[in-house]
Amino acid sequence: MKGRIFSGMRPTGKLHIGHLSVLNDWVKLQDEYKCFFGIVDWHAMTTAFDSPQSVKENIMEMAIDWLSAGIDPAKSAIFIQSQVKEHGELHLLFSMIVPLSWLERVPTYKDQVRQFKKEGKDIATYGFLGYPLLMAADILIYRADTVPVGVDQLPHIELCREVARRFNYLYQVSLFPEPQAKLSQAAVLPGTDGRKMSKSYGNHIAIDADPQEVTAKVRQMVTDPARIRKNDPGHPEVCVVYTYHRFYSPQKYEEIGSSCRQGQVGCVDCKKLLISRLNEVLAPIREKRQKLIEKPDEVMDILREGQKKAAQEAAETISLVRKAMFLDHF
Repeated sequence: MKGRIFSGMRPTGKLHIGHLSVLNDWVKLQDEYKCFFGIVDWHAMTTAFDSPQSVKENIMEMAIDWLSAGIDPAKSAIFIQSQVKEHGELHLLFSMIVPLSWLERVPTYKDQVRQFKKEGKDIATYGFLGYPLLMAADILIYRADTVPVGVDQLPHIELCREVARRFNYLYQVSLFPEPQAKLSQAAVLPGTDGRKMSKSYGNHIAIDADPQEVTAKVRQMVTDPARIRKNDPGHPEVCVVYTYHRFYSPQKYEEIGSSCRQGQVGCVDCKKLLISRLNEVLAPIREKRQKLIEKPDEVMDILREGQKKAAQEAAETISLVRKAMFLDHF
């Protein structure tokens, strides 16, 4: 094993195929690292504090999606963040030593507060300001040295590294590693309309989408607006369908692009090929999902077992933290 990984997702709704590249990365990492994968419901509560029931409902959906995509509970600890209380304790203790200015300078904070305000929601809360610090606690409670993230999360990882350095310096220990970001090499899929894929835009394809839904969504995809007739030379670099082919049809990607530029394949046929490929990829996930949906007790058992594994590691870390901070009174 190379080291330890922590990563998580917020249970704020159904996963879409844009998440599949992340899950595929996790599946591969399981064989190389000791992995802790958390369904981070406390993070979800920072924006869904007024609809907690939705968070609870989404937890089971997310667990099923992860398992269906190939996350293996025999290799990784899969658990619910709030059920491992040490995450919260470490977050609290970190809040004693981290300057407020560190959190205020995180670039995503003010942008997201403004964005949510436009949508009629005030998230200028203590919890949302401390979101990156809770993320640092999530990572460091397992003394993870590697964190798979997207580029947008790099400022959070840098904060985590600063927190680890500050703790180690203040208490003259070498308890926490400075985790390294592991950027995904997979293509970032746009939504069906070319914008960022988001459930709020309605431009996503759900992981559990049936063949009819996949067909409907692909037919809506934006293609080359300059191409009127089937035989017109196309510009695949501006076509959303072609972007998807890069990810799902890598062996035929160049051939599809060449045929498009020469007017040898029309947009309808190109979409049909993509529909076929997407259904081929999603079919085994659909099959696994259906089996797991019928066995909710087994899914809960997996989460409980993952919680035990995670809690054992977290308890060891928090014991060392208390000792370093002279909080081991009894």
